[in-house]
Amino acid sequence: MLLSPEKTLFVRGVTPALLLSEASVHGLLPTLAVTDGAVPLCGGWSIVPRLTMCVVDGPGEAGVVVPALVAPVVDVADGVLVPGDMGDWCADTERAGGALVLSLDELPETLDWAHLTGPGVARGGFVACPV
Repeated sequence: MLLSPEKTLFVRGVTPALLLSEASVHGLLPTLAVTDGAVPLCGGWSIVPRLTMCVVDGPGEAGVVVPALVAPVVDVADGVLVPGDMGDWCADTERAGGALVLSLDELPETLDWAHLTGPGVARGGFVACPV
């Protein structure tokens, strides 16, 4: 299923993140349950980060394709969000071996990770790149 880039936010970092809203896979992703600060692995899911498109592939027919080249990317510089580069996000994801994928009802106004990974807020977890 193609997901509009306006319904996504790619966040650069040591553990890069992909935030999705109104995604068709929302109900198929596991409920996020962070334990002692550890984000669970989304078993059976994979992410393929590319400059032109990003594919999040799930079990069976589940998955989304995002036109990544035109999607918003942010980076945190001195605690402030600044525009980022999709090529850098892809490199971050390859280096980390995957990305945190969070499916939300709507994209947040601010990146409050404690809230976003809190109980009942998101579905998803760490999605690994295929080996």
